[in-house]
Amino acid sequence: MRNILKTIFYTALVLALAGCSREEDRALRTSGFDDFIPQYNRFIREWLHERQAETAEEISKAEKGMQTAEGDQREAVEKQLINLKREQEKWEFRLGLGDYFRFGDPSDIPADLVWDDGMNHEEIGDPRAKKGGTFRAYISTFPPTLRAFGDNSNNSFRGVLYDDIDMPLVGLHPKLMEMIPGIAKEWAVSEDGRTVYFRIDPEARYSDGVPVRARDYIFESYLRISDNIVNPYAKQYWKEEIAGFVAYDDHTLSISLPEAKLYAPAIIGSLKPSQPNFYDDYGPDFTERYQWEFPPTTGAYEVLAGDVVKGVSVTQTRIKDWWAKDKKYYRYRFNPDRVRHVVVRDESKAFELFRAGELDSFYITRPEYWYEKSEVDPVFKGYIERYTFYTQYPALPRGMYLNITKPLLDEKDVRIGIQHAMNWQKVIDVIFRGDYQRLDAFNQGYLLFSDPSIKAPRFSISAAREAFGKAGFTQTGRDGILERADGTRLSVSVSYPAIPALDRMFAILREEAKACGFDLRLDSNEPTVNYKKAMLKQYDMAFTGWVISPPVPNFHQFIHSSNARDERGNIKPQTNNLWVWGRDDTDLLSEKARNARTEEEMRDAAVKLQHIIHEEAVFVPSYTVDFVRVGSWRWVRWPDCEETRFCPPVMYEPLEVHVHWVDEEMMDETMAARRDGKTFEEVNRIFDDYRYPVTEQPESEPVEEVVLPEPPVETEVPE
Repeated sequence: MRNILKTIFYTALVLALAGCSREEDRALRTSGFDDFIPQYNRFIREWLHERQAETAEEISKAEKGMQTAEGDQREAVEKQLINLKREQEKWEFRLGLGDYFRFGDPSDIPADLVWDDGMNHEEIGDPRAKKGGTFRAYISTFPPTLRAFGDNSNNSFRGVLYDDIDMPLVGLHPKLMEMIPGIAKEWAVSEDGRTVYFRIDPEARYSDGVPVRARDYIFESYLRISDNIVNPYAKQYWKEEIAGFVAYDDHTLSISLPEAKLYAPAIIGSLKPSQPNFYDDYGPDFTERYQWEFPPTTGAYEVLAGDVVKGVSVTQTRIKDWWAKDKKYYRYRFNPDRVRHVVVRDESKAFELFRAGELDSFYITRPEYWYEKSEVDPVFKGYIERYTFYTQYPALPRGMYLNITKPLLDEKDVRIGIQHAMNWQKVIDVIFRGDYQRLDAFNQGYLLFSDPSIKAPRFSISAAREAFGKAGFTQTGRDGILERADGTRLSVSVSYPAIPALDRMFAILREEAKACGFDLRLDSNEPTVNYKKAMLKQYDMAFTGWVISPPVPNFHQFIHSSNARDERGNIKPQTNNLWVWGRDDTDLLSEKARNARTEEEMRDAAVKLQHIIHEEAVFVPSYTVDFVRVGSWRWVRWPDCEETRFCPPVMYEPLEVHVHWVDEEMMDETMAARRDGKTFEEVNRIFDDYRYPVTEQPESEPVEEVVLPEPPVETEVPE
């Protein structure tokens, strides 16, 4: 019977996907896709019924509680009821949609939709940009895999290979934050705001020439959420944040959300398609089988088989007949023919290679590079040009994430004391020469959705000792570290990547913390090891930062309890909830922020979450900077036109948006000048066209003198 049903389903699927080639059909069969669809549809339907029943039970309990609740308690129950009824409506809506994955008919598409093509915005890049040449960059570690998903795929090189290259259905203009076309030529939103319809550009192709089809987005979903890989975040996202897919024909797709959202077409339009032929061997051995395979891409660059030299380099090659090469918003971007990423594990060595002309560009934002290392002959002679570019990118939540499941860190007073014991201003003054600013809050810098009144606790010996005293640390040991009456030392470790600049930074923090009676133990690890340690939640405190894409802040993955523990109460690995935090009120707020329908809803939830993170002291903000300094050999050209001044402003690093180009004639001219001793005018330009008005930074509290029974042991701060 099961085989008969399978045959019936597959026959229906083939009919629904009329026009697909036999090779593509074979790929669907052999990858397990056709078996997965009905199984997942059934799983989601059962899960929705369970959630509906659970919510109904909670509503009943809350309504009974309303009968006796008074004052603040009654108000809390009322808010709970509002949220529960909203949840119940969401389950009913989703069940009303039918199957999660469906293959429909174009006649099912509403006739009254208003379609948008986003073509009324200014260009990105410079019309003077030239195609050609090789851009040479470096990476500090060789990537553990070329896969876009699965084990170890969420590494620092992933963005270079995929996130900055792959075409979205709908993107955001990196200057205007307006929606622009990608793979979708047009899009429309349903009247209730919950379903987005996309018309795929008929010219859209993968790098192997195969056309992009609507059902490829369903196939991509299968790859990400099947049990062939361990990907808890993706499983949760597809289950909770997407209500369903419908492929109407080869070029028309709709994706439904559980609730209407701000920027819905761009948020859901960030999903990528996958070419089924490539994954015809997809299965339980996916991780190993596809470890070094680069899939067909819709973006401008691919990695060819001979472009990977294990442990040495990875090269991206521009697709000559890229389908979007003449499209508005893309025609002046992705200009070099090749981008070669060479592994240079030591940053100082990488800079020497740059200075010698072996690398084309180098970020010189850090003061030692700007004030000292780049004060060299190639700069003075005009061979290397220096730029300072002010961005509008939200501040990275860079700082110390406190694992509240660990001893001492599960106590709020200890956490507050640690915040006051970290002298970040001294780090900024000494390591960063006063050029950077103090980061004040998690998800800072979203103009509409952040509260600028939140200020991070400043370094204060008295405030730190007062908080530690409330936690029972009232005695001082022989080495100056505070202790409890039972002998418990005030000692916590911080894990961070083993990078010289961070070693110097934490040496300062450790010495300053001793004056507060706090022993900050340093746990530095090779970057890849440190990342794995963080994902397994094997740390006391983790120093890290996350690049969170605008236009709206993201809280759910960092603070929702579903990313802290599993159903059995065990700490959940491979999620970004590094605090291992879970509480009912923050769950509700993070869900509200995730599903906000209006700017007012988003701001209300985001600001409240910012205040809770601040007040609970689970995050120790470190530093931020609102500019990027770039050094480039003069043959690397940057936009300087009315539409784009150097680079679009809502970009973390200028190279990510791919608006630069290599001028091969200028390269030849520069090489000849170096041989002949000819010089050019020194270039040191500042682009502050997009800079936000500067606000005054609050002064640090004065460093207080304190007499300790035993002075702390002095440690030499590394050069």
